[in-house]
Parts: sequence; C-alpha cells; structure tokens
Amino acid sequence: MRFILLTKLSSEVNKNMKDRASIGERWRKRVKDKCPEVKFIDHYALFGPYDFLDIYEAPNEKTAAKVSLISRSMGAELAESWAAIPYNEFLKLTEEI
Repeated sequence: MRFILLTKLSSEVNKNMKDRASIGERWRKRVKDKCPEVKFIDHYALFGPYDFLDIYEAPNEKTAAKVSLISRSMGAELAESWAAIPYNEFLKLTEEI
C-alpha cells in the first residue's frame, strides 16, 4: 500500500535548522529499524502548514501508524499518514460503482 506522510515539526525542533540533516537521518534510521518493510519513494520540504511530505509504501495501516508515531516521538508536532491510491487504480474503482 502507498501512503503519504505529512509532518509539522515542533517549534523546538525548527530552532535547530543547522541540525536538520542529522535529525532527519536519525528519524530515517529509526523508521528503518522499527519498520524495515517500509520503502520510501520520495521526500519533499514544504513551505505551508506542513514542513515535510513523504511518499512511502508499507504493507498495512498499522505499519503506517508506526511511521507517524515515530515522527511524533522525535519532535513532530503533527504527523499524519494517509492511504493513497494511484489515479489509474482509482479510475478502475469508479467503473465498479
């Protein structure tokens, strides 16, 4: 399954922009350790209500929840994982209705 992770960092974490790369690397290592089945597809920095957007694959919603919880435990104020359906698969679903 594909998921979108939207993350808003706490103001405390955002104070340390120079440490952003090392903080991100620690986060990625923790996710890899706790959820080895997760495959990251892409990662974006955002300039809006959220700070980051990640696209990743996980086997199920429980694993996606772990990714969000790890983010929260490492300084994210908000971390939301949303299930995402590729558009062509969505169109096939609409044909079944």
